[in-house]
Amino acid sequence: MRKDKVVRELKSGLFVIGNILIVFFCTVCTLICISLAWMFRTWPYLTMEELMFQLQSPMEGTSHEMIKEYIVFCIPVTVIALVGITAALIVFRKKKRIYYRLVTIALLAAAAAFAAAVGITWNRLDIGDYAENNSTYSSFVDENYVDPAETVLTFPEEKRNLIYIYLESMETTYADPASGGAFEDNYIPELTELAFENEDFSGSVTTLNGAVPMNYATWTAAALFAQTSGLPLTLPIDGNSMDTQESFLPDMTAIGDILEQEGYNQTFMIGSDGNFGGRSLYFTDHGNYEIEDYYYFLEEGKFPEDYMVWWGFEDEKLFEYAKEKLTELAAQPEPFNFTMLTADTHFEDGYVCRLCDSQWGDDTYANVMSCSSRQVSEFVQWIQEQDFYENTTIVLTGDHLTMDSDFCEDVDEEYERKTYTAYINSAVQPADPEDRREYTTFDNFPTTLASLGVQIEGERLGLGTNLFSSQRTLAELYGIDTMNSELLRKSELMERLTEDIDEDNAELKRRQGTAPTAVINVLPYDYMTGLLQVTIDDFENIDEGISMISLAVWTEEDQSDIQWLEAGAIGDGSYLANISVAGFGYKTGEYHIDVYLIDKSGEQYVLTSTAGYVE
Repeated sequence: MRKDKVVRELKSGLFVIGNILIVFFCTVCTLICISLAWMFRTWPYLTMEELMFQLQSPMEGTSHEMIKEYIVFCIPVTVIALVGITAALIVFRKKKRIYYRLVTIALLAAAAAFAAAVGITWNRLDIGDYAENNSTYSSFVDENYVDPAETVLTFPEEKRNLIYIYLESMETTYADPASGGAFEDNYIPELTELAFENEDFSGSVTTLNGAVPMNYATWTAAALFAQTSGLPLTLPIDGNSMDTQESFLPDMTAIGDILEQEGYNQTFMIGSDGNFGGRSLYFTDHGNYEIEDYYYFLEEGKFPEDYMVWWGFEDEKLFEYAKEKLTELAAQPEPFNFTMLTADTHFEDGYVCRLCDSQWGDDTYANVMSCSSRQVSEFVQWIQEQDFYENTTIVLTGDHLTMDSDFCEDVDEEYERKTYTAYINSAVQPADPEDRREYTTFDNFPTTLASLGVQIEGERLGLGTNLFSSQRTLAELYGIDTMNSELLRKSELMERLTEDIDEDNAELKRRQGTAPTAVINVLPYDYMTGLLQVTIDDFENIDEGISMISLAVWTEEDQSDIQWLEAGAIGDGSYLANISVAGFGYKTGEYHIDVYLIDKSGEQYVLTSTAGYVE
């Protein structure tokens, strides 16, 4: 009897475990399928390269609204599936025939849905080609790259100023078909007029022309890099983590390096955190730009300490500060390069500032685009009224195509979307004014220098071609598809330029979730011994081993009484630190504690910031 009871209990336990596994499998399959559906709904033009970038990017850069949309879209369906399959298994658990049929159907349906979702994803993202490209080398970049450091560049005797304005997510797509766009109405009429009146290399065709952003140049940091260096931002780390590094591809030459050598004063101005994506590091390393970002203007007292909208502050303020800076730069004897980046038109749906109206009803993004078009046009008009304009070239360029989830969802797939481009008051004109050029954002690098009157030996720099010349671009020689395919492959040149990147950097590991961690406990104050004890144990991600555990302890807000002490190993892989309250004059109240780990390679990691209390 006892044996039969054990067998029944074993069968019952296995039955419960089996049900849990069935529910888990069906729920996970549902979550994966609905997540993939949300992904393609949010990014209808998603590529595998962009997906890998998004997966590797830190959560700090993710929109809270996007996270909410994911939860609203995916979690209810997943919960319904969880509750439904659980309830069905409970209801029919004693009706064996129905139960086993239900289990079979549920498992087959979940497996089939999962397989179909994976198959669709595999085909839509061309995962097979992506994997093959990333495992093979191509000589395309190596053979076509023209090193600016080895190219003769001849500046005019009187050097021209440069105003380079990156327009966040600005496309030619937003115009109407008669102007070369893809929408029924023209959401950017002022920008359209600026392109028509100046140069976008549309030739004799009276529709907008623009640049195609290539692989590894499709997010802001990569776009800024591509347009100023003529190279794709192919890195061994995620594309927005360069701020964890000490340098930004130091062996590469960008436009900032060239202009710095020619005596230019250079400024990079943005309304967000310049450190994000390594932007400040890049412009500091390549041109010694003065960085004026959100935190710079906060310290200058331009707005209250608690003021933050959108990504920092709105473009209305950015243009106001830009006018002040340009007036300051123009008063100096040296030529200047003033580079700025707008942000109101960032996804999702942009930022509605006080200048925006409701011209397009409840289409928020269209209203924001139109508002941006007006602000940029008014800013250009202001520049044109200044004394320095006569000797100044203005470049207006979209950084990349929009990442908004649905604004362009009805655009015909055959329509070629391009970033907005306009060269204003250039020192030179196209060699063939009738020729409509096919070009990429790489071409902006040499074209910008040429617009300043710089003569370029061979008319090419980086992977770019001077569009004012008669030299064919790589896009015209090879085609966009071929170029994009080749850029996905490994490049010996890019590996050499990025070989100094520290993949074991402590901050990078923290961001990637691979930095050492531990459980830290501050024990209650022992008044008998006068000690505040801290235990450190349950270590994870300790690849290099532990060299030292140290603590910084202070009670004063300004850390004027900070003391350092070392924790000692206590034999079971744990560490113990004794904070002597006597050393702080038996002060009562809060004791601030930072715990650091130094591994055997010498890297230091912050394990935690915590506090103890002495009563």
